[in-house]
Amino acid sequence: MAHYEEVNVHGYDEFCRAVSERKGKDIFAYFSGDKDKQGKSWCPDCVKAEPVVRGQLNHLPEGSVFIYCQVGERAYWKDPKNDFKETLKLTGVPTLLRYGTPQKLVEEECFKADLVKMMFTED
Repeated sequence: MAHYEEVNVHGYDEFCRAVSERKGKDIFAYFSGDKDKQGKSWCPDCVKAEPVVRGQLNHLPEGSVFIYCQVGERAYWKDPKNDFKETLKLTGVPTLLRYGTPQKLVEEECFKADLVKMMFTED
């Protein structure tokens, strides 16, 4: 039994709902480009980063929440006015962030298991 909760959401509204339902918890969010029917994202960096990030989930703090969020189709993501960029200030996918803190790993940083682990284990 995992010591953390994993939530899978799609799009900004679902992400906000997941966060608001878990107020007061330690929330880590991973943002990826949408996956197709074969489960492959249009974002090659996301495909490369996901196994690295998943490989470190056992280091998540007790009782924390891991939100896996598909941000949308490529066209939506490329729009500089999309909600993820405007409100969450995301600059790229994949992004792993500790919600409510400045801590985040962007794009190639998500390929580095040691950086991911550090984010999950630092207070």
